[in-house]
Amino acid sequence: MSEKLTVRQQLRSRLHSGAMIVAPGIYDAYGARLVKHAGYEAVYMTGNGVSASLLGQPDVGMVDLTLFAAHAHRAAACVDIPLICDADTGYGNAVNVRHTVREFESAGVAAIHLEDQVTPKRCGHMPGSRPVVSLAEHAGKIAAAVAARRDPDFLIIARTDAATGLGLDEAIRRGRAYHEAGADVVFVELKNSPTILEDLARVTAESGAPCLVNIDGGGQLGALTIPQIEQLGFRIAIFPGLARNAAGFAIREALQTLNRDGNMQAMQARMLNMKEYNTVLDIATIEQWEQDYMGG
Repeated sequence: MSEKLTVRQQLRSRLHSGAMIVAPGIYDAYGARLVKHAGYEAVYMTGNGVSASLLGQPDVGMVDLTLFAAHAHRAAACVDIPLICDADTGYGNAVNVRHTVREFESAGVAAIHLEDQVTPKRCGHMPGSRPVVSLAEHAGKIAAAVAARRDPDFLIIARTDAATGLGLDEAIRRGRAYHEAGADVVFVELKNSPTILEDLARVTAESGAPCLVNIDGGGQLGALTIPQIEQLGFRIAIFPGLARNAAGFAIREALQTLNRDGNMQAMQARMLNMKEYNTVLDIATIEQWEQDYMGG
């Protein structure tokens, strides 16, 4: 009997074969369970969502490694699909990156992406350009991340935010350099523009590595379907805003309903009932465990 692949081996194997990997974005363990329950094969933890969830603050570099790694550990522990995490800039220089990789590895995470923004970073979808460090500095951090990992199946994803301020040519040049430094996947952060589809095609054609795309927001980019994204040549698509934006909208609507009606009856058809909620949390496993080891 062949041994079951680890979640990291699953992700690495799928990187080069089969359909594109789709990883819906979440910000906590409950969201990770919902993604698993919906049948997806991978899940993505967004730094923007974690900043909102844990601190109630925008994504401007306030979440540190300790907060994020502990939060990621709880999400990774409750699902048996790969968890891909936003690791910002690696929380410092190449020495800090070594510690960052080992913390996320210990947390059970399958992959992280490291970006070349100047610290403190800001969410790539906020207005304005993103100052970036030199290509050499970030290539060194990627090489350090590769050297630091204890599990060779732990994926290192190199993100560049250079396109907005320095142009797509420079972003692609950086992606290629980061791949040469050892990154398993290249992630060129792009904003919606009249040439977004041509830009995406250039990224996959010229990066020389498997590529990840961030589908967050509207415009032409947000309107793309999964088959269309795959046709552009991407191997991983993340949807960071899925859970945080959907949850925010639903919670706000529920609060407005309670304020208006004095009860939640008008919302019942658009809320989980207790049975559905417990199913997502896999209460059946707890009940079976009680039966097997606590005499029923």
